[in-house]
Amino acid sequence: MPLVILPKQRDPRLVTVRRGGSLTDVDHRLLAIWAAACAGHVLHHVEQQRREETRPHDALRISAAWVRGEATMRQAHQASFAANAAARELTGAARFAALSAGQAVAVAHVAAHDLGAAAYAIRAAAAADPEQSGEAAKGERDWQREQVPPHLLALVLEDQQNRNDLCWGVFAD
Repeated sequence: MPLVILPKQRDPRLVTVRRGGSLTDVDHRLLAIWAAACAGHVLHHVEQQRREETRPHDALRISAAWVRGEATMRQAHQASFAANAAARELTGAARFAALSAGQAVAVAHVAAHDLGAAAYAIRAAAAADPEQSGEAAKGERDWQREQVPPHLLALVLEDQQNRNDLCWGVFAD
């Protein structure tokens, strides 16, 4: 299972202006907030499996600090690695929730990681309810879409459509 679900050719709308794309700093931060909300929505699965595991929570705290300008991209990068390391020690829904947190904090570095946070959160919801996994996944996906800032919804939906195959089909309607 790949941990990085970025396309070979990046969508310039998800690349910041200073790196040659068209994404503003404000919208980059809004995508980070949305990604953290996606991860945070399923983070209870980590707590249920291993209460003492704090790295995914720490990743979301670093993400929030980055949004406020209180953490560096390097700190976010390190927190992403730590959350992914935590995921290797977990199983099922908890593992996917930790991976979601790792992707969410990685948005500080590459905005397109926002979809990774969403995709792993959907997988966490599905894994938490194996008998109703399809409905759980759809419910999570629909909840996430309601959280997207309205002016970014068309971009997120198009990105979901474009990267659905890379994201295990979790965004299909």
